[in-house]
Amino acid sequence: MLLGVNIDHVATLRQARYAQMLDSENAEPSVLGAAFAAQRGGADSITIHVRGDRRHMQDADARLIRKEVKLPLNLEMGNTPEMVEFALSLKPDFVCLVPETREEITTEGGLDAVLHEAELKPTIEALSQAGIKVSLFIDPCVAQVEAAARLKAPMVELHTGAFANATGMDKQVEVEKLVVAATTAHHLGIQVNAGHGINYQNIELLQYVPHLHELNIGHTIISKAIFVGLEEAVSEMKQLVGSLVTKPLL
Repeated sequence: MLLGVNIDHVATLRQARYAQMLDSENAEPSVLGAAFAAQRGGADSITIHVRGDRRHMQDADARLIRKEVKLPLNLEMGNTPEMVEFALSLKPDFVCLVPETREEITTEGGLDAVLHEAELKPTIEALSQAGIKVSLFIDPCVAQVEAAARLKAPMVELHTGAFANATGMDKQVEVEKLVVAATTAHHLGIQVNAGHGINYQNIELLQYVPHLHELNIGHTIISKAIFVGLEEAVSEMKQLVGSLVTKPLL
């Protein structure tokens, strides 16, 4: 199983002080440095989200990472003409289409591929024709997976936020939803990724979810990095990801 490391929150920290001084030699921390540290720690890909409001990652960040870092680049973005144009110019290895609202702090909830099927179709076609592999960030719901299949999306990223936030018996219910969605996607020939809220503690439960190809993880890694450094934080998560062996859910 692969590990994609999301470094958005490194840019969030930089923007807190240097949003109006990005050309300053004092602007820190460096998102490029973070990408290199993640690479040294064993990351298999780098994820960045260039939002419509540019609240953290900037266009220049994306271009610099694309140019300098040899790992595959996964660009998260909203389905807007502006972002489609940007993606076609940047040419990341992967694009993950996500929902966006200005009120949220981070992406909350999956993209409704059923409701927005008509709008998503031309975007997926344009990106695919440019050689960019497209993923849809969706809730673990069979209807959403089936919509992804109709749209010919080669990948889905199952939104694990509800799983991460669940407690008690609700946790098993959310794991069961992930199992069903992942199994459905696999049977439809879709690569299964997952992300949002996965941390060093709850990742163990993902051993019950079959067919997972890559986990995209950010917040918990950046949080741990405050105490142990980013390279070490990535390395520890990479070991956990690598140790997952799929088991049947009883």
